[in-house]
Amino acid sequence: MKAYQYLIVLTLGVLSFSSCSKKEGPAPDQQLTGNLQLKFDHIVGDKKLQLGSGEYTNAASELFTVDLLKYYVSNVKISTADGRTYTVPQEKSYFLIDASVAESQFVNLEVPEGDYTQLTFLLGVDSLRSTMPVEDRTGVLDPAGDHNGGGMYWSWNSGYIFFKMEGSSPAVDLEGDPTGQHRYRYHIGGFGGYDAPTLNNIKTVSLDLKHAGTANVRQRLSSNIHLFVDLAKVFNGSTTVSLAENPTVMFGDYSALIANNYQAMFSHDHTHNFEPLNGTHE
Repeated sequence: MKAYQYLIVLTLGVLSFSSCSKKEGPAPDQQLTGNLQLKFDHIVGDKKLQLGSGEYTNAASELFTVDLLKYYVSNVKISTADGRTYTVPQEKSYFLIDASVAESQFVNLEVPEGDYTQLTFLLGVDSLRSTMPVEDRTGVLDPAGDHNGGGMYWSWNSGYIFFKMEGSSPAVDLEGDPTGQHRYRYHIGGFGGYDAPTLNNIKTVSLDLKHAGTANVRQRLSSNIHLFVDLAKVFNGSTTVSLAENPTVMFGDYSALIANNYQAMFSHDHTHNFEPLNGTHE
């Protein structure tokens, strides 16, 4: 009898856990829209990014800090398992992620209801937008601001910096940084050129959402896709990047190797579904 009672309690416990860990919602209606939120959470390997104070080690066994991190996410698309794809209108699809500004790390989109299994976006700014008249590039695409002062545009090159990461490392000597501050600077851009081919470091990131949680978008509710952005991949990818050998990388051939590395920074950790529209989620 006791064994039977124990089995009942155990079964009820499992059912209770299942009901708490998985929320059910109504079937999607493609004529309605809901909120889809992308959360960009920055890490370095198995550590959370701490701007200015965190110290990390790359694959070349070099210590480094990260003091500044900014990058563009654009041209967002989401797809369902049956192949239906929704492309966010371009005018609403440019975002500047800044590790020092918490609000920028939450991207909110209004999309048709659906159960989305794939997320795709560009890391960078596409060539069409890069070549538009300056007056048509507003908001986060405003080219104002010097690139050495935190701006994301090269006025001399008429192009956007897609990815900017700066910090310090004892591996950087005076030859690499004459200021004596042991600074490294990675400003990566290049959209392919106006009239003649140039570097094209625009990268497409595509993430399968099925394993860690399909995004179930419904009207008046929020679905939150939580992404990890691992900065260790900047150094530890198909190319092992040494800060001592490459302390400053901007518009040059080596930038393509760094761009190939950081394309793999993004991973899908989990998804919150059917959440009230009252803020952000971890």
